[in-house]
Amino acid sequence: MFPRRHLLALVAAASLVALPTWAQTNPVRIIVPFAAGGPIDVTARVLAEAVKDTLGTVIIENRAGAGGNIGVGAAARSAPDGMTLGIATTASHGINPWLFKQLPYDPVKDFAPVTQMLRVPNVLVINAETAQRLRINTVADLIAYAKANPGRLNYGSGGNGSAGHLAGELFKNQAGIFAVHIPYNGGAPAQTALLGGQVDFNFDNLATAAANIRSGRLKALAVTTTQRSAVMPDVPTVADTLPGFEIDTWWGLVVPAATPAERVNQLNTAFTQALNTPAVRERFATLMAEPAPTTPQAFGEFMNRERAKYERMVKLSGAKVD
Repeated sequence: MFPRRHLLALVAAASLVALPTWAQTNPVRIIVPFAAGGPIDVTARVLAEAVKDTLGTVIIENRAGAGGNIGVGAAARSAPDGMTLGIATTASHGINPWLFKQLPYDPVKDFAPVTQMLRVPNVLVINAETAQRLRINTVADLIAYAKANPGRLNYGSGGNGSAGHLAGELFKNQAGIFAVHIPYNGGAPAQTALLGGQVDFNFDNLATAAANIRSGRLKALAVTTTQRSAVMPDVPTVADTLPGFEIDTWWGLVVPAATPAERVNQLNTAFTQALNTPAVRERFATLMAEPAPTTPQAFGEFMNRERAKYERMVKLSGAKVD
């Protein structure tokens, strides 16, 4: 019978054999371009734990600031050895290229896509008391009221050029209505203003708005994806009323552009397998997020479509950040 220390050594050696050679010496690093504790950070940590048996230790490094540009720029400048990944988001690879005059990265040339991680629906919400007072129970009711009362409605967002702002402008354009945009310094103050009745409606992230929807303080009129959300299947889509309307929040993994294709494929296999496990899917569901594993090529094509879509939306909004 082996002494206990010999048995432990054999177990450790066996686990190392299962890891790629490049994962046995240095830990993989994921640069999260936002502060710790937010949904992007939380999902990155869930994935880091889920891939440890195939990639070894994965360290999360938070590099917040400038709407995600600082962290994404740091990922772009990392060594192209497959040991450092960055997180590409709706903002960094869809909106910011058109919103900022200058970026510390090129969203196309500086990165190789690995896989999309997930998508989170946005939701059109209205203050519940406002909805009752104005008899607005559907998207069609909101549009009808706005047309009958020009300039009476307003909506809040997390700031000029934010996803909520762009969704609001797209909605106004497709519905043929006018509502005053009131930007706040972040999504939390915008939701506080909505709850307090300072603004009438918002396009918010479903994960952020869900608790107040369930408590009855906010009324969900519609989700902004083309399909209903699995976590709130009774809420219709904006596209049911305005065909073609689609906007949501997504993020995924990228590496520096010169990373060898073989390494990209190894990373893709590890992370897509993790995204498909029941444990990860259940954990993401608590964040109102839907896993969206893809091939590197599919994720790259998706980001190209998103960039084209947001070019039009940013121009429509007139938003700019110097």
